[in-house]
Amino acid sequence: MHKEKNTPGNRFGKHRNAALVLLAALVILDIVVWSQIAVHIRDRSLLRMYFLDVGQGDSELVVLPGGATMLIDGGPPNGRVLSALAEALPPFDRSIDLIVLSHPQTDHFGGLIEVVRRFRIGAFISTGVTNTVPGYADLVRALDERGVPRIVLAAGDTIRYGDSRGDVLSPTPAFLSATDVNETTLVLRISGNDVASLFTGDADADVERELARTAGSIDVLKVSHHGSKFSSTKEFLDAIHPEIAVIEVGKNSYGHPTAQALGRLADVGARIFRTDQQGTIEIIADGGELWVFAK
Repeated sequence: MHKEKNTPGNRFGKHRNAALVLLAALVILDIVVWSQIAVHIRDRSLLRMYFLDVGQGDSELVVLPGGATMLIDGGPPNGRVLSALAEALPPFDRSIDLIVLSHPQTDHFGGLIEVVRRFRIGAFISTGVTNTVPGYADLVRALDERGVPRIVLAAGDTIRYGDSRGDVLSPTPAFLSATDVNETTLVLRISGNDVASLFTGDADADVERELARTAGSIDVLKVSHHGSKFSSTKEFLDAIHPEIAVIEVGKNSYGHPTAQALGRLADVGARIFRTDQQGTIEIIADGGELWVFAK
């Protein structure tokens, strides 16, 4: 068997080839890194909404034009919100400007505990309504340990960032004092890039009756209460007439989403997307145009 001599020339050739391969790898890596940065910079002019697949619960990530991030709810304490955020956010981004809690039920706040512990949070927004269910005290403790400012908002308050705004439409004083925690839901209307979106938490028919008067026309609707038969009322949908309706739902024993809610959404011509069927749903708003990405 022929065996090549290990001469200095041969050694140099091997090292040179290795160096060329390494150089090529670094060039490719550099291109990939800078292309990702370029995409991130270019995307800062867009409004992005991610309806995260967290199972039977709600969690939405909104990236406003200019780059500010808002996480509305965090789903149940199953770890899935962290995985979904890892896919939606750039790998070097470990901060969220605002967390908004719609109302203190476990399928909305449970996942926020780990988010608060692992991300830098600018501020935490809620209605100030509390709950004695297991885990809520852990969320409050995590916020205090991380020094996150807590802000209480209600109907009439507004969040502004650049040309975008988030108008709190509910709870009104009457709903804020309701015994049913679903009626205390913080309902947020976000407008930017000529698109209006409504995030409804678990608002019920009574809250929707008020929203029918105040919400105006809506392009993207986060369907209330996972498609419960007690929400998505005809009066409400006729008033806001959504183009796109997103239902955040997972395996459950409640029958969500119900045939009644699906039927009423279809009757107003809304395109329906579901996280249990299509995973995380990304909607991009650009100058009034909507782009939907789903599995």
